[in-house]
Amino acid sequence: MKTFLLPKKIKLSAGVVNEAALFEKKELQIGLAEQNLVRVSTGAQLVLDFGKELCGGIRILSSAAKDVPVRIRFGESLSECCAELGGEENATNDHSLRDFTVALQDFSDMRFGQTGFRFVRLDFGGETTIKSILAESCILRKPAQYRYEGEDALLKRIYETAKRTVDLCAAGDYVWDGIKRDRLVWVGDMHPEMLALTTLYGRLPSIERSLDFIRKQTPPPLWMNNIPMYSMWWIIIVADYMEYTVAEDFAKEQLDYLEQLVLLMSDCVLEDGTLNYPFFFVDWPTHGQPDEPHGARAINVIAVKKAIALLRHFGRETATAEDLLARLLKVEIAPRQSKQVIALKFFALGLNDADKERLLEGGAHGLSTFMSYYILKAVASFDKCAAIRMMKEYYGAMLSKGATSFWEDFDLDWMENSSRIDTLPREGEKDIHGDFGAFCYKGFRHSLCHGWSAGILRFMQEEL
Repeated sequence: MKTFLLPKKIKLSAGVVNEAALFEKKELQIGLAEQNLVRVSTGAQLVLDFGKELCGGIRILSSAAKDVPVRIRFGESLSECCAELGGEENATNDHSLRDFTVALQDFSDMRFGQTGFRFVRLDFGGETTIKSILAESCILRKPAQYRYEGEDALLKRIYETAKRTVDLCAAGDYVWDGIKRDRLVWVGDMHPEMLALTTLYGRLPSIERSLDFIRKQTPPPLWMNNIPMYSMWWIIIVADYMEYTVAEDFAKEQLDYLEQLVLLMSDCVLEDGTLNYPFFFVDWPTHGQPDEPHGARAINVIAVKKAIALLRHFGRETATAEDLLARLLKVEIAPRQSKQVIALKFFALGLNDADKERLLEGGAHGLSTFMSYYILKAVASFDKCAAIRMMKEYYGAMLSKGATSFWEDFDLDWMENSSRIDTLPREGEKDIHGDFGAFCYKGFRHSLCHGWSAGILRFMQEEL
């Protein structure tokens, strides 16, 4: 559903007269006899805060303007909307325009941008008058079948923020992993999103549409999103989606393709259990680390077990899948450090005492937003109170930095001497957005609204 929102605050105003009129609710139609207009001079600057992360763009109703240039910069943080493209903090126009110049016209009502943002900066290259500047907001609006009803105020904020995160990422016909970068269907990222969305709404057409889309885009022997583990996640999603929604009709339609995936995986596991996949990926924090192959094996085991269960449920042959599972189990899954991989081992095979000790080390340190559901479920299997403490510590830390949606990644070490996302860093202070991140999400490219971080909604439903 699309709505139009007034700004909540003005963070910067220079060369602007009567900016308070921007908070006034007005008819969304420009007229010849407008009153209470905002007057802007050449070189004026204006930074608006819309209060929460949004998916969409802005709508400007301008009166007296003739080819007046205005530079528009969107930001998920205040510092991002004030950054320069190509700078050290990696501000970027990748995938959607976040920094561009347009021309305002007489008596116009124009819309600009399609991205994820909370802040907008406008730099004016000429004099003009403006009636309104509104944010266009696209978000999924459906009655939720699960709500956190407890009295813990922090848990309530975590629930509401996780819900908003996944609602933004599922506002369209397909489920996206994030709203500010590419609009691809990343199927591995979808498992925690599916957990969140089915917890909130049950069966949802956008989930099924996304799974069908990526299947049609990826005929064997191709791997979904060019990542073998993502084809495995597809199997896991189909199986779990049927379990949570009883969508047997949908799952049945996937069986022929699933059987082809089983054959494809079987060709990549040698007789002694050695994995011969072209690429391993669990999540970004573990990428290239010693535990990554163990995580890939765990995902493989989970997927094959789910495949066997699905095939049996529909009366299909399982011998190939069972032989593949036997080969996978010939090699021990033995993570030494990563909480993500230990958690995947829990879902594949269970935990030993050493695994449990490692999961508890450092509390919420070592969590990742993508894998938080799996880690917390693994901890809850032997210490539910510790799991809830870890969730509150980790997600509460993001909230304390101004988060209104949960992020692509987060490390508790970023908390030390860092700014909030709704303030500019003071001298000697780290920028929580621009100074951190890694791999493909360095600096301002880091997404502050990523649907995979909302998997904790399923954890909350199951454990609270």
